[in-house]
Amino acid sequence: MKAMVFTRLGVVEVQDVPEAVTDDGQVIIEIDRAGICGSELHGIQNPGFRVPPLIMGHEFVGHTSDGRRVAVNPLVSCGTCDLCTAGNTQICRSRSLLGIHMAGGFAERVAVPESSIHDLPDDLDWDRAGLIEPVANAVHAWALAGAPQGKRVGVIGCGPIGLACLEVAHYLGAASVVCADLSSERRAVALTIGADEVGETLEGEFDVIFDAVGTAGTRRTSVERLIPGGTTVWLGLGTAESGFDAAHAVRLEKNIRGSFAYTDAQFAEAIAMAPHLNLSWSTTYPLSEGADIFNALMGGQTTPIKALLRP
Repeated sequence: MKAMVFTRLGVVEVQDVPEAVTDDGQVIIEIDRAGICGSELHGIQNPGFRVPPLIMGHEFVGHTSDGRRVAVNPLVSCGTCDLCTAGNTQICRSRSLLGIHMAGGFAERVAVPESSIHDLPDDLDWDRAGLIEPVANAVHAWALAGAPQGKRVGVIGCGPIGLACLEVAHYLGAASVVCADLSSERRAVALTIGADEVGETLEGEFDVIFDAVGTAGTRRTSVERLIPGGTTVWLGLGTAESGFDAAHAVRLEKNIRGSFAYTDAQFAEAIAMAPHLNLSWSTTYPLSEGADIFNALMGGQTTPIKALLRP
């Protein structure tokens, strides 16, 4: 079968690879859409969790041999530790991820745990379904922020995670959502799908800020622009530096929450929510063009906002 493989530092290639084979408790998924994530663009340039050769891709949907249309939760947790039994499967100490620790969705087919699959609504087309994983991240971040209905929300970064945060906040009842991004094209998309205001940076005060970039500068802004007692949720992994004034955060009792992935229940919530969202900000390409698209994005191209690959 065909797959896009991370072959060596900074390189992905579309190759012929052996067919996916199941172990106990697994099922084969025929991939219909797989999204390229910014973490993958950074990850293959910096040695770490992803070890080549590897078929990446943790954002994917497809169908089973009996025709079930499914989304796949890529997070595999132990299910038995103190964190899992408390419902915090996303921070299980022994968690693993499809597309990072085992083969993922940049292929024609992949073997996944049967417990990881969720049925898709009939009225959700493949392109919108391909964005469920970013939406699930936004659902989790919204919960970490205290489900701030009726509050003023800021979003830093209008990439896939930022736009997902915008859509979820708007759908779940934020009083207003203001988005910041350096790209005029991405700001225009944010306006189209419901942002109340956009700008290159956030101005004013916010009850909640979602930082979907994750640099020292954006983290600093996310703390400075909070009201006293407000909450910023950090989703972006751009750099390791924090960049904020900790004494300022202490004196004004500002809350900083890290957000990684989602629970299985929140993944299911994202699926149920997806038919009610816009989710018009992806572009689909053949898997055969995957390496070219990946390289363009890795080189700094800002469009498409989200590339989906279709075998």
